[in-house]
Amino acid sequence: MSAITKEKKASIFATYGGSEKNTGSIEGQVALLTERINHISGHQKANKKDFSTQRGLMQMVGKRKRLLSYLSKNDLAGYRALIEKLGLRK
Repeated sequence: MSAITKEKKASIFATYGGSEKNTGSIEGQVALLTERINHISGHQKANKKDFSTQRGLMQMVGKRKRLLSYLSKNDLAGYRALIEKLGLRK
């Protein structure tokens, strides 16, 4: 059920992480999690009683929140740029 192909994942990391191979970058991880969250939230709107997917969605949101918190403490300018690019926290 993976909505993210290898090519899409590589393009996300190239755009946000600096290079396709830099899969450990915080910015790339946050962007990938945001993409997955957006996809799963669309599924969740259609299937309101799918509680196992809801739990996975909440785990992903929590992980993204922790990564963003880390990024804001260590690189505030990078954090603000990433939030602006992804359209989070309006």
